[in-house]
Amino acid sequence: MRGDWRDTVLPSLALFGSTSTLVCCALPALLISLGAGAVMASLTSAIPGIMWLSAHKDPLFIAAGVVLAISSMIGWQQRKSPCPIDPIKAASCLQMRRLNAWLLASSWLAYGCGLFFAYLWVRFFL
Repeated sequence: MRGDWRDTVLPSLALFGSTSTLVCCALPALLISLGAGAVMASLTSAIPGIMWLSAHKDPLFIAAGVVLAISSMIGWQQRKSPCPIDPIKAASCLQMRRLNAWLLASSWLAYGCGLFFAYLWVRFFL
């Protein structure tokens, strides 16, 4: 099994980056759409990083997209790589691949949701 940083770090970074796009753009849009502007105001006062993320959303989306693309490329290249012969290590290898696939799919879903609320929502609904 190739147990290097590409198996765990890149999918985790992709999930972190795409989740930050949700926090910057989708969460405020959802709260304000539901009429919870006071909740959003208290969140921004309690967590000032939300406003920083919103102010820097273009570099945030670019960086998250690049990490997602690299992680997807590496995952695609390693999808058929052999697992060890040892049954315990082979089971661990297959479990890690399933986890990585789930993390990557969740990351793309979160990224798409954040992208919709950051850029497309304004064009269609406002």
